[in-house]
Amino acid sequence: MKRIDYGSDPSQFGELSLPTGEPRGVVVVIHGGFWKAAYDLSLGRPLAASLAAHGWAAWNLEYRRVGNGGGNPTTFDDVAAGIDKLAELALDLSKVVALGHSAGGHLAAWAGGRGKFDRWAPTVPVTAVIAQAAVLDLRQGHADRLGSGAVEQFVGRRPGPGDEAIDPVQQLPLDVPVWCVHGVDDDDVPPSQSRNYVDAAGAAGGDAHLLELPGDHFVVIDPGSEAWTHQLGILDQLG
Repeated sequence: MKRIDYGSDPSQFGELSLPTGEPRGVVVVIHGGFWKAAYDLSLGRPLAASLAAHGWAAWNLEYRRVGNGGGNPTTFDDVAAGIDKLAELALDLSKVVALGHSAGGHLAAWAGGRGKFDRWAPTVPVTAVIAQAAVLDLRQGHADRLGSGAVEQFVGRRPGPGDEAIDPVQQLPLDVPVWCVHGVDDDDVPPSQSRNYVDAAGAAGGDAHLLELPGDHFVVIDPGSEAWTHQLGILDQLG
């Protein structure tokens, strides 16, 4: 694992884990924690290790969060810059999968659609998304008071119908496939976030898939879980 900075802020860095031999592709791991500075990329390290063991280059991304300079729009700026940093790392970028959990799943899905917006036009496009127990509808997340008001704290106000630049459900359809993986007993982010997103994507003509599995909010980031085995299977389809 090697730390690489993509900016001058202490939170603008990633950790690159490489497999033995040529990588099958790159997975950008984006951690959750309701976009709050209290949580960091240590949440993604077990997944990055598992990905490298299964032949993938894992780019475990840190970014500014609410409480240390993050929020809207700086968190999006960081995720975009962090992914684009891959262009400098001598990797095959024909397969770049954004994989994120909870608030990180929101950012992973957003990264799949950022090419729609000039501010975040990608140097390194994402080719697929795996959204783990993700917050995919900011308006509904705000209405449900997810994370005790974390959505409003992140956006800086109440999210609305004109927030297509930052709200994944308003960006549909995407030009890349999306897999939404959710534990059916999730009490932190309800499975309806994934169900409704996949339904809306299908209605808009997008390519989105729902995988609901036994477990809570964190089962999807447990490398020893059935949920993670299924996600490795999704990656097998891609690379």
